Amino acid sequence: MNELTDLSYALDTFYFLICGVLVLWMAAGFSMLEAGLVRSKNTAEILTKNIALFAIACTMYLLVGYYIMYSGNAGGFLPNLGFLIGAENSVDAVTAGGDDAPYYSMRSDFFFQVVFVATAMSIVSGAVAERMKLWAFLAFAVVMTAVIYPVSGYWTWGGGWLAEVGYSDYAGSGIVHLAGAAAALAGVIVLGPRKGKYGKDGSIHAIPGANMPLATLGTFILWMGWFGFNGGSELKMSDISSANNVAQVFVNTNAAAAGGVIAALILAKLWFRKADLTMALNGALAGLVAITADPLSPSALGATIIGAIGGLIVVAAIVSLDKLKLDDPVGAISVHGVVGIWGVLAVPLNNDGASFGPQLIGIAGIFAWVFIASLIVWLILKAIMGIRVSEEDEYEGVDIAECGLEAYPEFGIKK
Repeated sequence: MNELTDLSYALDTFYFLICGVLVLWMAAGFSMLEAGLVRSKNTAEILTKNIALFAIACTMYLLVGYYIMYSGNAGGFLPNLGFLIGAENSVDAVTAGGDDAPYYSMRSDFFFQVVFVATAMSIVSGAVAERMKLWAFLAFAVVMTAVIYPVSGYWTWGGGWLAEVGYSDYAGSGIVHLAGAAAALAGVIVLGPRKGKYGKDGSIHAIPGANMPLATLGTFILWMGWFGFNGGSELKMSDISSANNVAQVFVNTNAAAAGGVIAALILAKLWFRKADLTMALNGALAGLVAITADPLSPSALGATIIGAIGGLIVVAAIVSLDKLKLDDPVGAISVHGVVGIWGVLAVPLNNDGASFGPQLIGIAGIFAWVFIASLIVWLILKAIMGIRVSEEDEYEGVDIAECGLEAYPEFGIKK
């Protein structure tokens, strides 16, 4: 019996860690996607933001964020404050058996959760690209990953009041993606649009990205990483039922992404008369975000439909936000926020254990907290250090102004 317990514990811990590595790989996906969708003069800065935010997220979540998220009272509103991640599970605790016995290492749980908080912060970087000061962004990342995300995470996955009312979110359409989009929306409002994006007459001017192959590569990396994002959220796979669930989650995750691409591409062709690659890429991500709230309950066909609806929603949302003069260079608010809401609301359609009331309460609670808290932090940073680069630096490109180098230096060589 002890040998079987040891084997199950080791297998579930290993599976958790490998899924965490897949989610970590999503950081590369966000980096490539955003680098492809910004102009070449802003590429080095967006890459610097992505690697720096990941390091900050890992450090701040280690220092305080994990404790805030998982040490509060059941059903509570205010989290407990503390530091670091606590002692590892003892051999006696694991082999004792019973429902309360841990079935994976606490360190593996921390590692899996820390890459989730980094994902939430990565959503913000693309939305505020090409005009935000690097160090203002990194200062916000400290607060977002140490406090803002962990508090709403405690309300939900940490057993707080939203978990108590019955909010259901398997892998985080609301907890991770809506939260990141809410923080991004607050930043975009305070920051304002890029110069030349909107005309005085209300016209909207497209600002194409510099590298579509890179953006496509980033999307495929994110698609791959999402199997860890959703698959790891089953939390174990050492028994037959869990193994079957993991396989179902993988199939549904893939099906939803495919549905999102097809639906977005068809709508773009009908609406714009062109097969818009950027809409297809965002359609894939929208399908993935939509299924994340419950990738287990639907059939594969149902997951495809959920993803397809997400693909339709994201195209309409990107166009609508542009009309509202909310400048989001990569469509992050639409993909992760608007479609994240759809994903949360889709859960009761296939899951008898969920209902629309708690889902709506969860959406409102997560959005209100993250948006208001983020807005306050953005405004404080604006008053203290400023958050926007000068008009001259924006024109020249933030690579030189913020990083002192260019991603494509040969572009400036005169022959």
